[in-house]
Amino acid sequence: MAEKTKIKSAKGKLGVLLPGMGAVATTFVAGVMAVRKGLAQPFGSYTQMGRIRLGKRTEKRYPKIKEFVPLTDLNDMVFGGWDVYKDNMYKASVKAGVLDKRLLDQVKDELKAVKPMKAVFDKKYVKRLDGTHIKKGKTKMDLAKALMADMKAFKKTNGCDRLVMVWCGSTEIYMEEAACHKNLKALEKGLKNNDPAIPPSMIYAYAAIKMGVPYANGAPNLSADIPALVELAKSKKVPIGGKDFKTGQTLMKTILTPGFKARSLGVDGWFSTNILGNRDGAVLDDPDNFKTKEVSKLGVIEHILQPELNPELYGNIYHKVRINYYPPRGDNKEGWDNIDISGWLGYPMQIKVDFLCRDSILAAPIVLDLCLLLDYASRKEMGGIQEYLGFFFKSPQTKQGLPPQHDLFKQLMKINNTLRHMQGEDLITHLGLDYYY
Repeated sequence: MAEKTKIKSAKGKLGVLLPGMGAVATTFVAGVMAVRKGLAQPFGSYTQMGRIRLGKRTEKRYPKIKEFVPLTDLNDMVFGGWDVYKDNMYKASVKAGVLDKRLLDQVKDELKAVKPMKAVFDKKYVKRLDGTHIKKGKTKMDLAKALMADMKAFKKTNGCDRLVMVWCGSTEIYMEEAACHKNLKALEKGLKNNDPAIPPSMIYAYAAIKMGVPYANGAPNLSADIPALVELAKSKKVPIGGKDFKTGQTLMKTILTPGFKARSLGVDGWFSTNILGNRDGAVLDDPDNFKTKEVSKLGVIEHILQPELNPELYGNIYHKVRINYYPPRGDNKEGWDNIDISGWLGYPMQIKVDFLCRDSILAAPIVLDLCLLLDYASRKEMGGIQEYLGFFFKSPQTKQGLPPQHDLFKQLMKINNTLRHMQGEDLITHLGLDYYY
């Protein structure tokens, strides 16, 4: 058995701070409150419902993750955040239209008590979004300091022992790494000089890491995925992870694609289209914001199939992604895929997938898992990029120069083995022909 490393206690309150208190954030918070009251079960949550095998098969040890890993109890979580609208979380959750109002009314008082702080927002980065509940500051550094002050005040007011932050805000316009992202000195200079290469999500990430608060990015924005913030996270031993919650259509791709590769079936084309009508759909209706999401979604299949290693099977694959804003659908997104595959002797076949999913229902348990696992990593003093958290993301953040792993089943093996290692259990390699992860 491996040696178990020391960890700080999970006792005390964990403050969960959410930039963006729209459909995903409200569904997550209302859901945790409902689970705490015994009104529902946390389906979809790896930490709450998932199990892990420990030791030899003959030992028959399959505890739930929450029983194996010392995670914060759901009753000890306190919620807060920022938004461009003033609505408290009850009003925001009713507007989002994801959860049944009868359920929301059973946690109404608790939701009403969660009121957003003024957000750091700039319309240049999210053109289709408007709001008046916004911070003012001469420089982006001033805004970062204002966020830090919010964190300090929230922690004190709510008697929190620890904080975590998960970005649940909108997708920003497409950006690539710039000069001000190269190191911490350059980034802080850029914040003071209002460098346009620093969007709001990056300001939140900087403020969180600077304060020693673990940070995860649920959108495809650059955010903390720059050398300067990775450097800062390592130096302060702050865990970070991202990018873009793995939900809906991309989740299906990371389930199906490994199967095609495992059976050496050719893939000639993959056409994907989506319709959704929530705030995210409105934002992605702008081409600049859509490009950020498109880049995140497009890389998944190619990284799994490795066409450079398998040219006969995947060398000519054509992959197209479309997202269409359709208000009547609300949060109930539809992801439709046409997949052209080739079997024995190159004979063509087709697969059609129509996933009538609920985007925020799939994202909410991911937010919960990230909050608990980031806090766990923080108490273990594991700073920097937490690559094993790639299980939850469309575009997993990795150490510079390393390709991401998109295969959901390999990601599951990685996160399970990482937790086994952190808890002093032997790793499982399946050499004993046991495929229960």
